[in-house]
Order: sequence, then structure tokens, then C-alpha cells
Amino acid sequence: MDWFLFFILLQMGVKGRCQQEEVCLKSVVNSCGDCIRSGPYCVWCKQLNFTKPGEQEAVRCDTQAQLIGRGCKKEEIISPQNNLKIHKRESLSNSFNEQEPVQLSPQKISLRLRPGLPTTFSVSFKRVEGYPVDLYYLMDLSYSMKDDLENVKELGKDLFAALKKITKYAKIGFGAFVDKTVLPYTNTNKEKLLKPCDENYQQCQAAFGYRHVLSMTSTEEEFKSKVTEQFISGNLDSPEGSLDAMMQAALCGDKIGWRNSSTRLIVLTTDAGFHMAGDGKLAGILEPNDEHCHMENNLYTNSIEMDYPSVGQLAVQLEKSNIQPIFAVTTNVETVYTQLSQRIPKSAVGVLSSDSKNVVQLIESAYNRLSSKVTLTHDNLPDNVRVIYTPKCEHPGPTGESEGVCDNVQVGQEISFNVTVTAYSCMEDKSFTIRPQGIKDTLTVTISTNCECQCVDPGLNKHPHCNEKGNVSCGICSCSEGSIGQFCECSIGRRDERTLRASCQRQNGTECEGRGDCVCGRCECHTTEGGRSYYGDFCQCDDEHCEKFQNKLCGGNGNCKCGKCECFESHEGSACQCRVSEEGCRTPNNTVCYGRGTCKCNRCECKEGYQHPRCQTCLGCTDPCQTKLNCIECLGFDSGPFKKNCSAACSKSIYHVMVDQFTIQSKKCHQKDSGGCWITFNLDQLVGEDNYKAEIVKQRDCPAPPSVTAIIGGSIASVALIGILLLMLIKLLIYMKDLKELRKFENEQKKSKWAKADNPLFHSANTTVLNPTFTGE
Repeated sequence: MDWFLFFILLQMGVKGRCQQEEVCLKSVVNSCGDCIRSGPYCVWCKQLNFTKPGEQEAVRCDTQAQLIGRGCKKEEIISPQNNLKIHKRESLSNSFNEQEPVQLSPQKISLRLRPGLPTTFSVSFKRVEGYPVDLYYLMDLSYSMKDDLENVKELGKDLFAALKKITKYAKIGFGAFVDKTVLPYTNTNKEKLLKPCDENYQQCQAAFGYRHVLSMTSTEEEFKSKVTEQFISGNLDSPEGSLDAMMQAALCGDKIGWRNSSTRLIVLTTDAGFHMAGDGKLAGILEPNDEHCHMENNLYTNSIEMDYPSVGQLAVQLEKSNIQPIFAVTTNVETVYTQLSQRIPKSAVGVLSSDSKNVVQLIESAYNRLSSKVTLTHDNLPDNVRVIYTPKCEHPGPTGESEGVCDNVQVGQEISFNVTVTAYSCMEDKSFTIRPQGIKDTLTVTISTNCECQCVDPGLNKHPHCNEKGNVSCGICSCSEGSIGQFCECSIGRRDERTLRASCQRQNGTECEGRGDCVCGRCECHTTEGGRSYYGDFCQCDDEHCEKFQNKLCGGNGNCKCGKCECFESHEGSACQCRVSEEGCRTPNNTVCYGRGTCKCNRCECKEGYQHPRCQTCLGCTDPCQTKLNCIECLGFDSGPFKKNCSAACSKSIYHVMVDQFTIQSKKCHQKDSGGCWITFNLDQLVGEDNYKAEIVKQRDCPAPPSVTAIIGGSIASVALIGILLLMLIKLLIYMKDLKELRKFENEQKKSKWAKADNPLFHSANTTVLNPTFTGE
């Protein structure tokens, strides 16, 4: 079942991909050639009367399926294809026999490509047995390496013996370096320049930058003799001028003695770091390295006049000269040279013992690692050309645009690479070189493009299809002098009718958008500032005004079509600024955006409501406990509004049975159903926009039925209570009214006034007698 599902998905994916690729996005379509240049799947119908009068010739340009669907016969369709021609293909050599061996095949091919349509060819490689080796031993002779030098003087026999295991055509050279003989790198005191070592160390040579000691030789005695003559020198600071020495060894090939057909190795031995571009300013040296050989009498003459080379400069020159460096360094600087090795193609790092006794084993091991790894790459790739390498071997590296890698390739083993080349613009005879890194063999690829149509047209100057005023070219009329129009139906000087001019206006706007001329109801577009033509039914399009990224149109990763970027397969985004990747959109359960959005530019674009970064939570979404209640009721208890069509209404959004899917989050719900019962259930939110798994508690909490006696008794009590309340209310109103009248009476009584009059018959006493015995009590 799993295999069947996989097969179905695979077929759907292939079908979808093909449908996506088979698209023709029309560009300039005034001719068959314009159509072919519009895209790899654009074809041209040359069938007469395929277009209607007044209809744009652009309808002749589309995919083959679309044109056939519109009635164009298959034999009337023009579709140029890719063409590959091999000009030189010598057989691969098995072993080296004093002749030029062949390790890469073919050696020369030419491609005639249709723009945008890829073509693939195979390149074979075989490691030749006994291939010559040139080893240049480049040694740091600063004072700290004095013990190492004594051991190197005795290494000649072992070095030659190790190389003889690889090939009988081995040669060894020798060179030495210290640093620039200026402050602050070297003590410029005259005595110290001549003898920069410790006073107790007598065998010390004068300070120098880089010295070539011995050109490539196959004689063991000569190597031992020259190395024995060398003595330690010295300088002030710890970093040395090793990049200076390597640059000159790469550039001065005739003095070093590099052979044309050989594996070239530079073995750099040191216990210190290195100076690089910019460090020369400390000594007032401002002239940048010019990447030329400056060797006289075996000495680097421009050491104090020219800055150190940059790592990038050195990497380029080593690659050009097919030199593979082996950094034999001590433990204290292993990290530094490991980082340097990462920036220099085809290089290796080994750790020296304190006295360099293990250098032979180190070189042998590094050589095996380098030679068993075959890296195919290219040089001088033309603009708008893309190359992809797919290795075909037992231990392949990843498929890549810059190189293809096969590891653990043994001597005599033949491997191959599929090389896919795509040209995205028209060009004539552009060349580039494919080669294995560190090896001389190359494949020269010459590219030209097929941007024109080869039509077999009738030789009639007055063809009936063109109203006998022109001939037919790829199905369209080429009018004679004095006639214009789709079928040469218009004469120059004739006043165009208003309807014809109206057909050149888009939405009653400017005629041909101001970018062309209306000729017989059809826009003939002008040329843009960039030398290309405007195009479209109303000249509304051009391919020069798309969004830019890093100051490049479509980021350099796509083509501009009518103001919009069409990205290559490897990139996406409005300006093709993003590599196609889903790494930033992957969730812990290995889905993309939890199924609630799409991954664009390695970032989730969530559907409405769902939140970044990976669309896990929803802001403003309705509580699923409420939205899923009816489905829970019908699935769990066979009741509710969805009872009659439960499976149809609920199967797409909720699972009642257990399913093996990743749970994003869980929620416990306690809701009242349509019958007033409380339902308890758990909802597990699954991957997808509206996707849940339910676990339902099979018991509902429903209320008890009502009591009739209680209802009747309650009703009577309620009526009596209401009557008492009404009587009390009436009594309260009467009391309030009486109280109001009393207050009114009291207020009026306070306001009354009584008259005070004296009795005219009353007279007060004339005499008053006091009782003398009265005490007042």
C-alpha cells in the first residue's frame, strides 16, 4: 500500500513538474525568431491563415500543445532543438609511458543550444598509473626550525623512496623562505642582517625573503647536496613570508622546473603563521602584489618593494598552475592552516612532529587524499550560462553548480560526470573550460545559441496570402515596398480609420502606450533604451525594469519578463533573492508550516489568522470547542443537528478514531449540547488548517426532570406572595399620602399669626405691700 501511494504521488509530482515547465511566456513576438528567443518551450506555427485578420501574430507563438489545440498542424510547427558535436575524443590512458597521457575525455565539444533549454553530456576520467609527480619542498628557515633542518638534510633518500611507490617519474625541488628584510619583520642592523641568529649559533646565513635552492631533479644525491648547504636564518616576528614564497614558486615555473604533464605538489613546512596582504603597510610597503615572477639569481628581488599576496590571489595562481599545496605544520598553527586550506582548492594539512621526522609519512598520506579526490570544475564561464555537475561514481559528492566531486578514486578506476549546460541568452561562439582540479587535462566547450528559425518558404514575391503585395516568411507576410499591414492590406499614405487606431489603445489610453506606432490596427513597438524592443499587444512590456537585488536585475538569478522576474529553479522571490529551501519552514514533525501556509524565501507565509514563525497558533480563530460541538454530539452520541449527515459534515475536519498524526496542541472541552446536557471531550489539533482528533467521554451530565407537585405548590405560593406584596404596596402608598397631608397641615399651622389686644377694663394695682415675714421660699 505504501509503495502504491508513493508511486501515485510520484506520478502526480512528475505531471505537475512537466506542466509547470511547459510554459511559454511570450516576449518580442514580431517574428518566428522573436518567439524562439522568448523561452525554451515556445514554438512557432507557420501555418497560413492561422491568425485572423487584425489578430496579433503573437498567437502563433505558444507551447506545442496549445498551438495544436488551436488547430495548428504538427508538421507546421517550428521548434529548434539542442545540438551537441564532439570534435576531439581521445581514449583514456591506462598508464604513463613517456607520452602525453589522457585522463579526461572528451577533450573538445561544441554545443548549439536553444536559450533556456538544458542539454546534458557525459565526461569520463581515469587516474593514470605511474603519472609523474613534481614535489617542491618549501621550508621555513627561521631560527625556530633549526632542529627540523638537520633532519630534512637526511630526508632525501626517504622522500625519493616514498615517491617511487607512486611513480618512477618523480622529481624533487627545494626552496626556502624567512620574511621580508625590513623592519618590523627583520632586524635591519647591518650585523644582524648578516647574522640574525643567536650569538652562540655559528652556522647562520644572512636574512632573506624567499630563495629558490634546487630546481626539479630526479637525482637523490643532488637533492642531498643542495639541502646540506642550507643554514638557518632568523627574523623578529612570528608570522613568516610563506605566501610570498608560494606565490613565486607558482609563478616562476620555468625556474622551478615544473613539467607540463605531472602532478605538482608544494610541501610547505613551518611552525609559524603567515603574513598576508595589508601587513606590508607596517613596513611602509604600499605596492600591492602584481602576481608576476620576480626572480633573479634564485632570489625574490621585489620582496621589500611589494606587499604580501592575499589568500585569494594565491589561490587563483595555484589553481591556474595546477599546483596542490600540502601544509606540513606543527600543532600550534594547525588551526590557522586548516582555515587557509579551506580557501585554497585541492590542498591538505598535516601535523609535523616537533623535529619534522614524520614529514615523509605526512606527505605520502596527504598525496593519497588529494589524488583520490577528483573535483571537476570550470573556468571562464560566460555570462548567462549555468553548469551543473552530477557525479557518477561509488563515492559521489553532492550535485552542484560550481563543481562535482568523486572521492576514494583508485588508480586505473574510470569514473564519469553528467554535465548539464543551460544558456539563458543568445550568444555566438563563447567558450569555457572544464577540468579536474590539480590536473592538466581539460575539456573545451564552445557554446553558440539557436535563436533563429530555419523556414522553407515559397519563393513568390506576390503571394496570394499577402494580397499579392509581398511574400511569406515563416507563415507571416513580408510586404513589398509601399504596402504594410498583417496581410499587406494597407498602403503607405492611406489615412487609418478610427476603428483601427482604437484597436491600438488599451482601455482607451495612449496609442501603443506611447512606445510604438499603430500600423493597420496593430502596434509596431519601438526600441528600449537598452537596445531591446518593447513588446505586447500594446507595447506595454519590456525586459529591463524588474525588481533588483544586490544591484542586479532579478538578483542575477532569473530573467526579467514584462516587468516581472522569472526565477531559475534554484531561486525564488519577487527579485529572485532567495534560494529555494524549506529548512526554515520545517516543523518538529517534519511538515512545512504545519500545513497552514506556504514556504516562500525559506519563511512561512501563513493563511489568515495563523501566526509566524511556522503558523502554529491562530489569532482570532473561533474556539474549536464550540465549532466542533455539533460534530462531537453526532459522532459520540448520535444526536444533534448533524445527526442525519454526520459523516459527510464532520469526516473532513475531525477524527473520532485514533490516527497516527503529530499532535500540535491539545484542549479539554466542557460544552452543553442541543439537549442541555454537558459533554466532556478532548480535542488534539493535528497538522492542517482545520484538522482535529477527538477523544469523547461517553457519559453526559444531564439535569433531572422537573417535579409537578413542586411546580403547583410553587405556583400557589408565588400567587399568594404576589398578592401580599401588592397589598403592602397599596398600604405603603396610602401611608405616604397621609404623611404628605400631615406635613402640609403642620406647615400651614406654623404660618398662622394671633392678634395681641389689651382689656380696657383691666387696671394694674396702685399700691404693693410686701409681707415682712416672707422669705421668698
